[in-house]
Order: sequence, then structure tokens, then C-alpha cells
Amino acid sequence: MKRRNFIQQVSAGTALATLGSLGLSSFTTTTTKKITILHTNDVHSHIDAFGPEDGRNANKGGVARRASLIESIRNKNPNTLLLDAGDIFQGTPYFNYYGGELEFKLMSKLKYDAATIGNHDFDNGIDGLYAQLEHAKFQFVSANYDFSNTIMDTHTKPYKIFKKDGLIIGVFGLGIELNGLVDPTMYKETKYLDPIEIAQDMSRILKTEIHCDLIICLSHLGYNYRKNPNKVSDLKLAGATKDIDLIIGGHTHTFLSKPTIVKNIEGKNMLVNQVGCYGINLGKIDFYFDSGKNISANGTSIVV
Repeated sequence: MKRRNFIQQVSAGTALATLGSLGLSSFTTTTTKKITILHTNDVHSHIDAFGPEDGRNANKGGVARRASLIESIRNKNPNTLLLDAGDIFQGTPYFNYYGGELEFKLMSKLKYDAATIGNHDFDNGIDGLYAQLEHAKFQFVSANYDFSNTIMDTHTKPYKIFKKDGLIIGVFGLGIELNGLVDPTMYKETKYLDPIEIAQDMSRILKTEIHCDLIICLSHLGYNYRKNPNKVSDLKLAGATKDIDLIIGGHTHTFLSKPTIVKNIEGKNMLVNQVGCYGINLGKIDFYFDSGKNISANGTSIVV
């Protein structure tokens, strides 16, 4: 594989920072292909926008605003994927009353392409999660939860393949260890598998067997754990694997204004991003492929 170079946008209205040898002009030719990745995490049933008196979140978020923003971006680039990194449930009376039905229906209306499962998505038990699946018109990806002895068996996939503008995009999912975080009666016989080992296996399959041009991990592992460095996080996962281009994270409610550039196990650049919580921000990362399929990226977090 040729060396990959990433370009990040520090924030809206600022100059692009270039890493490596690719400059801005290298992806402005007519042969360049552009894939846009939009993403959310830890929305926690926040359907409505925050009100004017809601402190630092005042007048932010809301599904209606997110829908308008997503539509405008898709109109500019139809080669767009919309992804979520888990904890869709729990946080407002909408979940208490509807049990997740409304959240899944609205995500389907917004045409999410895939999501992974967070720990709070078990808050009505695994049976409660299963009961709402009929309302989700998008794929759940989860590679390190073994649901084979549960009602969720066959209702998730380890990864999903998308094809956009002749490019193959592989998206796989990873969940956090539930033991000690969720009551065992809620997740029943769900088995947690080592996320680093599973990620290595997934990236091998997606790169060498399916020949993906872009590999994305939807993770609910958490961005980083400074007080517990042995705990698997997105940053730790990034440094221990290869061939993953982007980790979209959740769980720790980490607000990043731009993706973090991390060296993978081969010393190559990859991106890790997370956009906080409650639907306040929408992550947007544009990947550019030149004729040789070298990758550049431009990422930012958009306030909804």
C-alpha cells in the first residue's frame, strides 16, 4: 500500500494544515474522488434542541436541525455516509416513554447507513433493544459482541460494505466491555471479545480479502483513559492496529474540534474522532482519493 497522507482542517474558516507531501492542489484535479463521512455519538435520546436557558448547550442540537444540515451536505456530495457510534438510548423522557422506537424511526428518516451498539442501548435489556429493531432501517455493526446465545443473534453484522463512486468502504463496529458497566441481567449471555484482536481480524478481512479502499471503525470503547492506561480506548486501538483509516468513537463524550492524527502500528497516519454528546455536533470528514488511491482527509466538527 502506498503511503497515506492526511490533511486536517483545524476549524471552520482556518487554513488547512498539511502532513506529509500532499498539498491542497493534489486533490483538486478532476480525477479526484471525494467521500464524505458524517457521524454522531452518544445522542442519548435528545430529540429536541436545547432551549435558550440550557446553559452552554443553549439553542444547540435537535434532530430537525441535524436533518437539514445532513441534507445540505448530501446535496453537495451524494457520496456521503452517515454513521453513529452508539448510546442512542437513554437520556430524555422520549426514551422512558417510547423505549427507543422514536430514536430508531428518526434515524431511519435521516437515512443513517450504520450504527454500533453502546452500553446504554441495553438499558431496557437486550430484549428491549431487540424489540425496537423493526424500527431501524439501517444496519447495526458489532464485531466483538458475540450474540449467538441471545435474542440478538443474526440481527447484527460484524461489518458492512458500501460502494461509492467506484470505491469500496468497509465499516465495522466495536463495543465496550459490559461487565461492571451494565447489569448482567440486561445483556444476558452476550460475550465480549477482545476489541484489539477483533479489529486486527476485521481490518485484515476488509483490506486483503474484500480490498476496501477505506476502512472505518465505529467504536464505543471511549477516546482515552489516562487514569487507566491498560483499558482499551480508541487511541490505544489506533496504535495497536493497521489498515484502519478512521475510528469514529463514543462513550466518553469527548468533544474534539478536529480529528486526532495517530500513528498506527506501522507508523502510518490514521484519524480518531468523536463529537461529544447529545447531538450538539455533527462530525464531518472528507476523504479524497487521487488516481493512485492515495488518501487525504479534511475533518471538522460542525455545531448543530
